[in-house]
Amino acid sequence: MTKFVFAYHGGPKSMTPEEGKAHMGKWMAWMESLGDAVVDRGLPVGKSKTVGPGGVTDDGGSNPLSGFTIVQADSIDAAVEMAKQSPHVDAGGTIEVAPAMDMPM
Repeated sequence: MTKFVFAYHGGPKSMTPEEGKAHMGKWMAWMESLGDAVVDRGLPVGKSKTVGPGGVTDDGGSNPLSGFTIVQADSIDAAVEMAKQSPHVDAGGTIEVAPAMDMPM
């Protein structure tokens, strides 16, 4: 099986405490539904800085990262099917799915 990174972008801008609790419940149910495919549940991330050849910006780029998860699947298409079920998408976010490349270090 290949490992895939789910890179979360965007998502809800603000939620009431009740909406946040409901969203977290959906998130946990989705994670549980993935079972052993989840290698690392990951975590959300805060506001980022982007380092580039022109210096450092405080905006996180054109599509800032909001979190990540690592899963394993037989193919990228199978990983995409997992990502499509995420409540992050229902909340207006997007998920970038990319294979994790094994490299000897």
